[in-house]
Amino acid sequence: MSTPIEEKSVLVVDDHPIIREGIASLLQSDPSIRVCCQVGTAAAAADCIERRQPKLVVTDVSLPDRNGIELIRDTLARFPNILFLVVSMHDETLYAERVLRAGAKGYIMKEAASDELMDAVKTVMEGDLYVSPQMASILLKRLSGDRKEERSSESSILQVLSDRELQVFELVGRALSNQAIADKLGISARTVDAHKTRIKEKLNLPDNNALLRFAVQWLES
Repeated sequence: MSTPIEEKSVLVVDDHPIIREGIASLLQSDPSIRVCCQVGTAAAAADCIERRQPKLVVTDVSLPDRNGIELIRDTLARFPNILFLVVSMHDETLYAERVLRAGAKGYIMKEAASDELMDAVKTVMEGDLYVSPQMASILLKRLSGDRKEERSSESSILQVLSDRELQVFELVGRALSNQAIADKLGISARTVDAHKTRIKEKLNLPDNNALLRFAVQWLES
């Protein structure tokens, strides 16, 4: 018999201890919320989920062993009632729709104020979706078919790139080196180069300079 989901218990997943502990401390300032685990990898998160089955998982997209989107999909395949809120440094216009499609109930940037994070947590735990007002407007336009104000290449990029390729594409656009991208994503520089090769093929870009220019322009547009 499976363990019942603990009411208002939260698992915090982030590979940066300061951020992880800060989120946990903020959540525990509310007496109605109990942080049952704080972990830094997807594997440790999966173990906590198996043992504790928290009501909510607050996770980053970038984790050292796997990305948060894979964690969301795999968890919900086994425990469909567990809620997910993604808290990430990654641009919400790139990732919010993708994590929502994976099954998460909310997305908030790490740069958001602490009261916004608490609002997001409470909103998701009450069974509602949470995104920023700006992202809500973008999503509504996509649903209504109104793409006049969207970047012309946005849909194709989001559709053709895998989760990891999208992360690499964004970090290329922020002018990070292969090694810096590798360190941030917990993968090797050779793997980063392989992802860049596939991105260039999918986006019909001739070389790394073209990829850099395109990624920078895309993020700034």
